[in-house]
Amino acid sequence: VQLQASGGGLVQPGGSLKLSCTASGVTFSGLSIGWFRQAPGNEREFVAGVRRGGEAPRYADSVRGRFTISRDNAKNTVYLQLNGVKPEDTAVYYCAASKSLIWPAAGAPTSYSSWGQGTLVTVSS
Repeated sequence: VQLQASGGGLVQPGGSLKLSCTASGVTFSGLSIGWFRQAPGNEREFVAGVRRGGEAPRYADSVRGRFTISRDNAKNTVYLQLNGVKPEDTAVYYCAASKSLIWPAAGAPTSYSSWGQGTLVTVSS
């Protein structure tokens, strides 16, 4: 599985950004996808996850109500819409994929076998 994350950039506090994660080399509809982020000096943390069917996505408490994860299986792409961003959202954002994710463990990086290269989101005025 090859994952390509894109869409990062500089955004002002309160602004919006849309990240994309495109997969290749696999039947995309068979993958569960997670978004994680890592700020300098911090551990990688779970942001959001979506199951193969797209139902009942999961969010970290820190982003619930501001970020939205969605998927378009026809385009082999999962999106992460970032609204109302804060300076503490600044990080490198990674997408990850699993063919056999156990949903209660969706927040654990070790649950995913494939990772994209990351895209940097900087929230600053």
